[in-house]
Amino acid sequence: MISLQTSPVRRRRLGVATAAAGLLATLLMAGPAAATPDPGDRGAARTGVSAAQEAEVAAAIGSGEVPGVDEIVHSSNITHLANVPKDALKGLNTDLAFQGKYAFAGNYDGFRIFDISNPRSPRTVSQVLCPGSQNDISVSGNLLFLSTDSSRSDNSCTSTTQPATEKSSWEGMKVFDISDKRNPKYVAAVETACGSHTHTLVPERKNVYVYVSSYSPSATFPDCQPPHDGISVIKVPRNAPEKAAVVNFPVLFPDGGNPGAPDNPGVSRTTGCHDITVLPSKDLAAGACMGDGLLFSIKDPENPKIIDRVQDNVNFAFWHSATFNQTTDKVVFTDELGGGGAATCNEEIGPKRGANGIYDIVGRGDHRKLVFRSYFKIDRPQADTEVCVAHNGSIIPVKGRDLMVQAWYQGGVSVWDFTDSSKPKEIGYFERGPVTTDAVTTAGPWSAYYYNGYIYSNDIAKGFDVLKLDDRRTDPAKRVRLDELNVQTQPEYFGR
Repeated sequence: MISLQTSPVRRRRLGVATAAAGLLATLLMAGPAAATPDPGDRGAARTGVSAAQEAEVAAAIGSGEVPGVDEIVHSSNITHLANVPKDALKGLNTDLAFQGKYAFAGNYDGFRIFDISNPRSPRTVSQVLCPGSQNDISVSGNLLFLSTDSSRSDNSCTSTTQPATEKSSWEGMKVFDISDKRNPKYVAAVETACGSHTHTLVPERKNVYVYVSSYSPSATFPDCQPPHDGISVIKVPRNAPEKAAVVNFPVLFPDGGNPGAPDNPGVSRTTGCHDITVLPSKDLAAGACMGDGLLFSIKDPENPKIIDRVQDNVNFAFWHSATFNQTTDKVVFTDELGGGGAATCNEEIGPKRGANGIYDIVGRGDHRKLVFRSYFKIDRPQADTEVCVAHNGSIIPVKGRDLMVQAWYQGGVSVWDFTDSSKPKEIGYFERGPVTTDAVTTAGPWSAYYYNGYIYSNDIAKGFDVLKLDDRRTDPAKRVRLDELNVQTQPEYFGR
């Protein structure tokens, strides 16, 4: 039985992580495979653990150090309003987008549209079966965009898996017309080099530009040849989406990017980008690109221009995503240590690896620089069967403060404050206990975003969650209303 309880913030005790011996060495010594990003085109991973490890997890649960299996715990400033389990789409739940009273939830098998006009009781409006990992999702006006990053037999929604070594295989972007939310229509497809792991919209009045992030080329893949040192830029005419086409492939790493191992052990070799966040009102973008972090200008959206580039070859394994603060003088980069398949929120890994990196943006114009300030990682203890990793989050819009809500897989949902770049701190949380005590399992929130007064989370295994945050530090955000939100296309919350 799932219990709902409020508990104080639990701080790390040293005993919970002893079963992780050897994991840190594996993550540090391995090359690019150590940070294989995201689960790929497969179901939730399950890796067996030893009897000793299973006993350690049971002991941690028994002592109250971690919640029980599927037990829900949260800080006193968060209320769990609703959970909508998976329905027709049984794959892994992924990203979220919002428009008016609707939430759009990606899933490896397609996408689901919710009516969230009553956040306490979300209603399913439609479910679209269209398999192809990881179905990263965005919306703009009447168009919905879906990423396919698994090799398919064709570009249809009835395609089957097919080896990337076959020239006829397809990966890329799909476009749907969502003018009728109850009956979305598939209207366009654009094949892109190495597929589309994630994508980011740069919307304009007549066109929507799509930055496509993908990586891991191979000489054996006809449509994903090395070097893969940039991103695909797609132009989609709003009134004729069927004419969508790739208009550029800007090279972001003319020197090849971070070489990874053996030069930088434990760091992913850069062969493209994982995710890009744009701030269109400032003509600015931040790229999380495997072994590199980027700051670049998008004044000309078809031809992005690099402003600065940073690496962290000590504590970052895989640059996963990026988030600007309100005043555009900070960027939070996340590290997906273990690729979403390892228990990394424990003493053995420590507080700096698998963390967020907070960077100040200093200087002006094309002379701006990214300057590292600190790391932030949740310090609530997690069982060694819980895959825990820094993942997708968004700004909570409060003037004068830098606040963020973020998903951590089985680390749950974290609300944290980085107003002082050097002293970030968690101020709220929501999480479930381990899915199981006898295997390492991929589960928990993939995305957690703040939208029009509520936190929405897409749990990989458990479904769609709605949380209410009541805190004097975050309450002013309840007055901020948006008509549309794609978190990787950050809005100008104030002064609009």
